[in-house]
Amino acid sequence: MPPPVRDKFRPLDFEALDKAIRTAMEAYQLFTAGVPIVKRGVRGEVHVDVPVMYMDFAVDRIHYDPHAEAPSPKGRPVRAHAEVDSQKVREAVENVLKEANVIEAAEFREPEDAWVIPVAWNKIIIMHIKVSENGEEIIPDYGLTDEVRRYIK
Repeated sequence: MPPPVRDKFRPLDFEALDKAIRTAMEAYQLFTAGVPIVKRGVRGEVHVDVPVMYMDFAVDRIHYDPHAEAPSPKGRPVRAHAEVDSQKVREAVENVLKEANVIEAAEFREPEDAWVIPVAWNKIIIMHIKVSENGEEIIPDYGLTDEVRRYIK
């Protein structure tokens, strides 16, 4: 009999989901706000993203609204005409991370074979934590990690 072919579709492992949520909650305690990435548009508008860091890797970015001095919901980047003090932004996001909660729910992203756990603050989703399919490892945002490393240097 020839060796089997691994079928991409397999049943969800709900024990791995529970483990993924626990992993996200444990890791979240060690998350910190990175150096804000401030991009300026041609008309003087600014866009501010704050990378959320874990063990020198970016996990996700939080969109920051300079007018509200608070996070904007995931998927709603803000472009504003405002002055930005990077240190104040970073401190604000550090406080938000202390107040936010990992939601005990997940979606599954098949191309990455990863669980995606939302994080909410003040009733809005502000970021996601990706966890491996088996629920054991945090999956960084490698593109954002590279951007952070380029931006800081």
